Amino acid sequence: MRITDLLSRDAVELNVSAGSKNEIIQKMVDLMDKTGNISDKKEYERLVFEREKEGTTGVGEGIAIPHGKSDCVKRPGLAAAVVPNGVEFDSLDGKPVNLIFLIAAPNTKDNVHLDVLSRLSTLLMDLDFKNKLVQAKTKEEFLRLIDKAEKEKFANEVKEETESGYEILGITACPTGIAHTYMAAESLENKGKELGHLVKIETQGQSGVKNRLTKEEIRRAKAIIIAADVNVDLSRFDGKRVVRAKVADGIHKPEELIKAALDPEKTPIYHHTGNQEVEENGKDGLGSRVYKHLMSGVTHMLPFVVGGGILIAISFLLDDYSINPANFGMNTPIAAFFKTIGGFAFDFMLCILAGYIAMSIADRPGLAVGFVGGAIAKAGTTFSSLTNSDEVLVSSGFIGALLAGFIGGFVVLLLRRLFRFLPKSLEGIKPILIYPVGGILLIGLIMVFINPFVATINTGLNNFLSSMSGANKILLGAILGGMMSVDLGGPFNKAAYTFGTGMLAEGQYEIMAAVMAGGMVAPLAIAILATFFPKKLPKKDRQSALLNYVMGFSFITEGAIPFASADPLRVLVSCIIGSAVSGAMSMLFGCTLMAPHGGIFVLPVVGNAALYLVSIVVGSVVAALIMAAWKKNVWENSDKKKNVKAKA
Repeated sequence: MRITDLLSRDAVELNVSAGSKNEIIQKMVDLMDKTGNISDKKEYERLVFEREKEGTTGVGEGIAIPHGKSDCVKRPGLAAAVVPNGVEFDSLDGKPVNLIFLIAAPNTKDNVHLDVLSRLSTLLMDLDFKNKLVQAKTKEEFLRLIDKAEKEKFANEVKEETESGYEILGITACPTGIAHTYMAAESLENKGKELGHLVKIETQGQSGVKNRLTKEEIRRAKAIIIAADVNVDLSRFDGKRVVRAKVADGIHKPEELIKAALDPEKTPIYHHTGNQEVEENGKDGLGSRVYKHLMSGVTHMLPFVVGGGILIAISFLLDDYSINPANFGMNTPIAAFFKTIGGFAFDFMLCILAGYIAMSIADRPGLAVGFVGGAIAKAGTTFSSLTNSDEVLVSSGFIGALLAGFIGGFVVLLLRRLFRFLPKSLEGIKPILIYPVGGILLIGLIMVFINPFVATINTGLNNFLSSMSGANKILLGAILGGMMSVDLGGPFNKAAYTFGTGMLAEGQYEIMAAVMAGGMVAPLAIAILATFFPKKLPKKDRQSALLNYVMGFSFITEGAIPFASADPLRVLVSCIIGSAVSGAMSMLFGCTLMAPHGGIFVLPVVGNAALYLVSIVVGSVVAALIMAAWKKNVWENSDKKKNVKAKA
């Protein structure tokens, strides 16, 4: 274990003054306590002083390395201090000490303190190195000096570690868990090879966890990269350097992330406290956190919407409308089977959305609270309905479920704060008694109170959308379709997509159709450009451009990202216009869709499927033609460069 793996910026103090050995040790223990490595400060301090009674740890030449090994040490750690004026430490050579390293080691068979002690002693034998540490002007310089010396002194060891395991590990995850997740993983692994670092990335997508990181790999790794737009459990990376970034950064900035992960100045050691929300508050802005929590809910909701929606749509295909129009979808046994099974899945949608938003905010205790809040929102329960069985309940729908998720999460955080006074011996009753009972009670009271107001808003929104016709309806389709190509999987794209999936719960199936049509345009337009206007793209990009036929027809908008990155103005503007055309035409033709994903593979369950396909094709062709007219031929650019060189 490297010294820089155990020593963070927060555990270093450069200008410390102390009048005695006892005082400096107490200050070092205070510093160690701030790192979160020890659970009982007084017990650890007692052990350090007990060790000093056995013999001084002032090794001479102005250096002291006190240490303590105990069950009260949660994880190995180091603290360092520079005492410019020196302090008497009963050193072996009788000289004052001005450089002190304090070691905290857990009570295990590994004897971590002996390994660290050995490494420190080896490095500090170089008095020039020791003097540079004492003279360091900043904490960053102090850490950089140690990192450099350790790499030089133990170069062979670093090489062996690299050869025997992955140097950098990571996790990628995006809200839909389809394209961005895997593109970011591939980008990081490829850039790692290019830079000479072994990188392994675990993907957390809709098909489950792939390339799962093992305990041994985590133990050996130097750093972790988390490129995700949803919350990821970081507890297994306790004691490692962890870089957290957006999934898009994994695609576009892999080199920057890898370098940051290996730089102790930029990336401190991560310590898990069991409250991930609190830890991340300082890292992300409010908007970013809200977006991440929302996307966590949407990610878990999607399988229920896709499965349930398609099965319900199949029931309509198999039913006989003429038997009983009012009971369409349930008139024949086979149709009733599909609609009933699909309905069960669809009914979970709002509960899952609320539950996982709350879990994203407050970890596992938030799941039950959010889930119950979502169920109350779906039912539309009010105070008056509890005493009047004749009252007609109106669901607060998607909006109510969103509120239930966020309120539920923060209710659990509030309970966590209120019950901090409980002793550690009672810590176990919080997740099994206090959080579920108190949380469910509070979310019930809140949702029953706000349901009437939210239901009114929800009903008004649905009535407004249902009443839209003509130009207004087409305009809405154009806006939603265009948003799908604004950032190709980013916040604008996800905002339109989330709105579409939310409206499925309200029976607004035309909106989802317009959203998906707009989302298929960008990759299809790139593929059409490569097919009919090959000179507009470099030869090396044409083959990958043709793969966008598959990406586009599968509703994977992100296939256009590499081309948009290379020429953002022309590609994005063209695709936005084309997507807006597709969304508008889908609305104009009254196309409907009950599945929030699947592309052309769900075409059989699309209302007005032929016209829907026309909408997608027309929008894609429009975008491709605009790009073809706007982009210059690659060979023309090459000839211009040659002419410039010839003139020179």
